[in-house]
Amino acid sequence: WAELMSAGEDNDDLIDNLKEAYYIRSDLVERAFRAIDRADYYLEDYRDNAYKDLAWRHGNIHLSAPCIYSEVMEALDLQPGLSFLNMGSGTGYLSTMVGLILGPAGVNHGIELHADVMEYAYRKLDSFIRTSDSFDRFEFCEPSFVVGNCLEIPAESRQYDRVYCGAGVQKDQEDYMKNLLKLGGILVMPLEEKLTKITRGANSWESKKIISVSFAPLVLPKHTSGSARAFPLPQYEVRSLQELARLCIRHVLRVTTDGGDSVGRGLAVAGLHKYGPRFKRRRIHRRHCNALILATRQVVASSGIGPAPSDTNNHRVEDEEACQREERRQTGELFRPQPAVNVLRQRILGLPLPEPLKMFLLFYREK
Repeated sequence: WAELMSAGEDNDDLIDNLKEAYYIRSDLVERAFRAIDRADYYLEDYRDNAYKDLAWRHGNIHLSAPCIYSEVMEALDLQPGLSFLNMGSGTGYLSTMVGLILGPAGVNHGIELHADVMEYAYRKLDSFIRTSDSFDRFEFCEPSFVVGNCLEIPAESRQYDRVYCGAGVQKDQEDYMKNLLKLGGILVMPLEEKLTKITRGANSWESKKIISVSFAPLVLPKHTSGSARAFPLPQYEVRSLQELARLCIRHVLRVTTDGGDSVGRGLAVAGLHKYGPRFKRRRIHRRHCNALILATRQVVASSGIGPAPSDTNNHRVEDEEACQREERRQTGELFRPQPAVNVLRQRILGLPLPEPLKMFLLFYREK
């Protein structure tokens, strides 16, 4: 099965495979997966393995298999404006995809055990904000990470609508995890070798086993119960008026038409959606032109019918064009996806505003 799922040539191929295997089932999750290139979270020397449905680890840096992340995203039932806690946030790959769904009204927090991995995640997040068109195409909830052991969260800490734990949880740790969940919330975690979805009801808990998994267990705190230390989760910060104005302007530019005659029509005009762009990818069946040309000539010869003299040049041109297409296919040019036009960025750059304000609206932060 791993060999079947490892045939992806790029991120879109990987997502196509996950859809065909029914790991990705909703449009919302598909858009988030397509918006973030998995290879961007790999070290440069290991990017060739990014589109295989396999886990990857290098030192403390770890990424779960794409099929696991897709099952987690589907099980969390994410919606704009919810609060999310990622325990074992790692590279930030999952948290960034979640942020594309939560939108600016959401809360996106992560806890990571290793300081070097948290720094790696912040570098990847900064690169995403500065360079990715997806940041301009989606309403985004920027994640905040802290270093700590998720088994040392203070008892009085806030609760979340959605919680995910990326390490193996034992049965005696289940209630601790449940305490982090709001009423009506969803907790997804590997519980006793099963990826498990737990939903908190008014007076009951609903538990559902999803798939069998193998996760490294949670790292127990080094402190004894009498000397256990607690660390604070990321603070929920009220946005400044300046930040709210920036978000509002970007939102208006996303959904307003050029003519302004119909509010909301701009979503279709710009190729945008309230959750981001609608991805409709046409699969291309790859064929070798030499085989097609040879087959055509064999059919013509066997039928005893030759091309009319006036058609000779046309066939020669068609053959040359077919070979050129084959050459482009071999070099990857024919099937390389063309970058979509970033409508939001074009509109901001076209505004009659000072350059520093345009840069602020584009979120090019100078540090």
